[in-house]
Formats: sequence, C-alpha cells, structure tokens
Amino acid sequence: MRLAMIGAGYVGLVSGACLADFGYEVVCVDRDDARIANLQRGVLPLYEPQLDHMVAENCAAGRLSFSTDLAAAVAAADVVFIAVGTPPSGRDGDVDLSAVYAAAKATAEALNGFTVVVTKSTVPPGTGDEVEAIIRDLRPDADFAVASNPEFLREGVAVEEFRHPDRVVIGTDDQRARDVLAELYRPLEANNVPTVFTGRRTAELIKYAANAFLATKIGFINEIANLCEKLGADVADVSTGLGLDRRIGPKFLNPGPGYGGSCLPKDVRGLIRTAERAGMELGIVSAVEAVNTHRRIDIAARVIDVVGGAKDATIAVLGLTFKPDTDDIRETPALPMIAALQDAGAKVRAFDPKGMEHARKLTKGVNFASDPYECATGADALVILTDWDSFRGLDLARLRAVMRRPILVDFRNIYAPDDLADAGFAYYAVGRGGWPSPVSDLLDDDSGRVVVVRPGAIARARSGR
Repeated sequence: MRLAMIGAGYVGLVSGACLADFGYEVVCVDRDDARIANLQRGVLPLYEPQLDHMVAENCAAGRLSFSTDLAAAVAAADVVFIAVGTPPSGRDGDVDLSAVYAAAKATAEALNGFTVVVTKSTVPPGTGDEVEAIIRDLRPDADFAVASNPEFLREGVAVEEFRHPDRVVIGTDDQRARDVLAELYRPLEANNVPTVFTGRRTAELIKYAANAFLATKIGFINEIANLCEKLGADVADVSTGLGLDRRIGPKFLNPGPGYGGSCLPKDVRGLIRTAERAGMELGIVSAVEAVNTHRRIDIAARVIDVVGGAKDATIAVLGLTFKPDTDDIRETPALPMIAALQDAGAKVRAFDPKGMEHARKLTKGVNFASDPYECATGADALVILTDWDSFRGLDLARLRAVMRRPILVDFRNIYAPDDLADAGFAYYAVGRGGWPSPVSDLLDDDSGRVVVVRPGAIARARSGR
C-alpha cells in the first residue's frame, strides 16, 4: 500500500515513520523546502525519543522518503493523510483550518484512481464534510472517499503509542474506505488493539472530547491540591487513593503548573467554540480552561511570595518544555511564569535539556545555563517546572552550596519533603502545605493581560491565550 502524508511536522513525521515501519511505502510531503532538505539528510525538525532511528532505518530500507512534490505523491497514493497544523486563529478559540483546506485543494487536483483521503489533523467536527465538498467541487470526476482518523499521540512516547495505541478511531460511512483503513491498521491486530468504526463527525468529536477530559482531570487535581494545602492533607496520597479506583485510573492525576503543549489548550478552546456555534455552553470544559489560566498566573505569584518579593531576586528555573522528553515549548507554563517574574523585577536564569533553543526565540533577558548547578548558582530560589528524569537525582548538598538562599519550589513534586528538609532547604511542593497564606486577586486589564496583586509585588503575566 502506498501512502502520502501531507505535512512533515510532529503528527505527520511520527505517523509516516511508523506506517513505513509497518512495511508500507510512505512519502512525507511538506511545502517547507528547508525542512524537506534536512529530512533528506537525516536531520529531524523536532525531538522525539526513538524517532530518529526509525526514520533512518526506514529511509535506508526505501520505505520512507521526503518530498515537496505533493502532486506526484498524491497521484501514486492509495491513501492520502492530511496531517498539517491547525493552530488557534485567535483568542476566541477558533481554529485556523487554512492549511487543511489548502491540502484538500492540492489533493483534489492530483487524485488518480480510487483514493482514501484521511484527515489526521485535529479538527472541529464537520471539517471532513468541508474537505469532501472542496474535493468534489474541484474534481467531480474523482473517485475518492474522505475519512477521519484522529491521532492520540503523547509527546515523549509518541512512537510507542503509535505502535501500541489504546485504540484506533476511523470515521467514515464509505465501505471501501473502511476496508482500506482496516487493512492499513491490520498490523496492530497482533497487539489486540481495538478499532472504533464510526461516522466522520463522531470521530472528530472523539478527539476533542478525549483531550478535554484529560484536561479536566488535570484541572481537577490541581484544585484538590489547593484544598490539600488549606486542610493539611497530602495530594500525593489523595491522587493514589483516587487512581486506584478503576473507574478513575491513575493517569493525569499529578498536580503541577497546569496543562500545556500543542494539543490540550487548543483543543479545549476549540471544543468550547464548537459548542458555542451549536448554540450551547460547555460549563465544565469552560471552567477547566479558567482553572488552567488561573494556575499559570498563580505559580508565578507563589514564587514571588516565597522569596518575599521578586525585585532584584534571582530565580533559577529548571524545565522550559511543557513536559519531559520533548523540545516542545508551545503553551508551556514556563514562559508566562518567567514573564511574570521579570515584570516583578526578578532576574531569571533557566535550564532545560531540550527546550532552550526554542525558548531563546521567545524570551528576553533570560540567562540560559549549561546545567542545573550553573542555573542554581547565586539563586534566591530554584523552581522545578518540568519533571525531566535528570532533575530527579540532583546533588542537594551541591545545590545548597551554590545557591544564595536555600529555597526550592517543586511544582512537579519530584522530591520528598523530608529529604529536602534534611538537606537544609525551605521546600515548597504542590498540595503539601507550607505555602505563604495570602491569596492573589486577579484582574483583567484592558490589554487582555492578567494582573496578579500580591503583598509587596505586582506581577503582570501573559495569560497564554
């Protein structure tokens, strides 16, 4: 089976490499000449564990190739995947579908024989209908079917999740398309992976609903963590007790600085906007977004409190990516927190194993360190924002020796409070008490930024919307 993958970004590259690894002939197409040239030389545009080896092996085997010639790739393909970006188009939650529709138009012009056109990008329900209409209008003679096959990849473990997914969702009412895609994913039968066949709009909504539910779990446990701090309870034990209930499960019950990345924030807003267009309000999902926005501001205010005001303080930040094992800093809580600290007068030093190159382009006045110890040198507080494995076993005595003040703010709860106390640190963890008592007042100013008022400090932080 020959496949064309339109889009050589995160979704397209991971999906294309994994499908090539199944034995299919895959051409990944992108209009970015420099990206394709780099891929042809074996240089990937992103970091994802195992992906570089998979790309190299399948290129060497002749199953995976990269091209800017969309027409040739589509004309030769049995299945065409549209895996282009669908970024937010503004603060109201609308999604920019221009790349999807452009891909549909280009595909229509090149179709040759029966072809299944699959939307792999995350899109609002009904997008597949528009893709079909575009192709039908341009090529009324074409023999094709449009299907939805949303991806559920988690950055950092995307290759393993493609090969061992929880489920495969295929949305189409066309029997020929259903048969083709069932055959495409037949290699997963050995892993007993369930396949959900449904309508196209339903498949599109499954992706939105899944991400909104995961975001809800994160927002919920962060609110419970706040309550734990008030009541003297331990959120780690609360999370364990909740997660052991098979109806709930343990995943996404770790409190922290709020969700980020390229999927959850965008898809939560997209689902809210989809409901608004349908004439209804999603109260729970809207509340989840509000909780996460508040969380992004509150973490900076907490740091300001524990150092007694950020003016002229040096704050060391460990972790810039929204999660470990990726270089993705999209919608990361780190950037608005850094901006708030700087607005409050702090000097910020930062380190991340993979995300600093991207962060340099989006920040000003941040000193980037070569390792955690250089980052902590002379700092009034060390803030852990991303739970990279390399941050879990730091030499606490060495950290204590190089810091100006022994304050460690752990927004990922990767250390035991007793260990930090024994090492001489004032330790602040999420949902474990010990935080200063003042509560921030949140006000929206005319510029759309959020003003956080704290005793002795006023910090302006970007809301991330």
